[in-house]
Amino acid sequence: MQPPFDVAVVGGGAAGASCAVHLALAGFNVVVLEQGPSPRSKPCGGGMAASVQQWFPFALSPAVDQVIRRVRFTWCLEDPVVAELPGEAPFWIVQRQRLDAHLLQHATAAGAELRQNWPVHALQRLGTLWELQGPAGSLRARAVVIAAGSSSALGAPLALGSPRPRYASTIAVEVSAPVQESETARFDFGLVHHGFCWSFPRQGGYSIGLGTFIGREPADGQTVLEQLLPDLGLEADSGVRTSCALRIWDGHHRLHGDGVVVVGDAASLCDPFLAEGIRPALLSGTAAAASLGQWLRGDGQALALYSARMRREWGESMAWGKRIAQVFYRVPRIGYQLGIKRPTAPQRIAQILSGQMGYGDIAQRVIKRLLFQQG
Repeated sequence: MQPPFDVAVVGGGAAGASCAVHLALAGFNVVVLEQGPSPRSKPCGGGMAASVQQWFPFALSPAVDQVIRRVRFTWCLEDPVVAELPGEAPFWIVQRQRLDAHLLQHATAAGAELRQNWPVHALQRLGTLWELQGPAGSLRARAVVIAAGSSSALGAPLALGSPRPRYASTIAVEVSAPVQESETARFDFGLVHHGFCWSFPRQGGYSIGLGTFIGREPADGQTVLEQLLPDLGLEADSGVRTSCALRIWDGHHRLHGDGVVVVGDAASLCDPFLAEGIRPALLSGTAAAASLGQWLRGDGQALALYSARMRREWGESMAWGKRIAQVFYRVPRIGYQLGIKRPTAPQRIAQILSGQMGYGDIAQRVIKRLLFQQG
């Protein structure tokens, strides 16, 4: 058997690839294990705060399709509210396939090895090493990063992440067409029961979707799309459609074990109110790499710092985001009137999307307002 790697990263998406590139740049021997060919198309709106650039020593701009400068909110495609986003380039639209490929290219250029069509069936601790079993045999590593996405079951037996993950049900639609208002992202509330629709412009088309955040299935997604797509000047049956279950944040959980961490969607980090998933994926990959580097150099407490950092820098905001979602999506009409149409509300949401503010900065006022009206 070949000598053990320093780190095996299970999954080469945004979280896994960002972790791999930081570890490889730090000089560690890293292997990335992808279950299929890489990179591959993934259902994802592609919205990403431009502030994530601070976590990388190379430009992410080659993966950026469109810069968003304003957000347009509507209720059942009417009653619009428009907010200008702060900063020069506050919000980006990326194609996940290009972003993942860009990060993996930098990882392999720094020395990481990429193995495609290598799904991990099981992993076990053998003394000071982890053994990962796949279709072509097994390999060993000093540490493991579980970055296998929302469907990953590798963390549960290790008591990592939520023991009973909560999911949002989504439908993603990719449409090639001329784009209206290329610098405007759209969010519509009211068409989707217990959720919302989105439309993000990209080069040569749109990334469109809908999701429900209370319950399991979108409320008649076909009917919703038949209203939403024509409003964008598109045929009602346009686009390539993909349904998926998105694992969303549902409480503070341990994200580390003995030489193992869980990151990205596998760690249930997706925003439970606005479904933002790329920023927490990149944050968790970057934070995990920093802690793993310290751990591999002999600091036995370093991985606990990863769980603590994710709780502090992401989880505390998401705890408030979950509470807002639970109230807002049960009384969405009131939520729109009191949460979106207030003079300062759109700008606050824009600041959350751009990474300048967390839900905790607005949550108590919003929840009290909604509960008072609901009662």
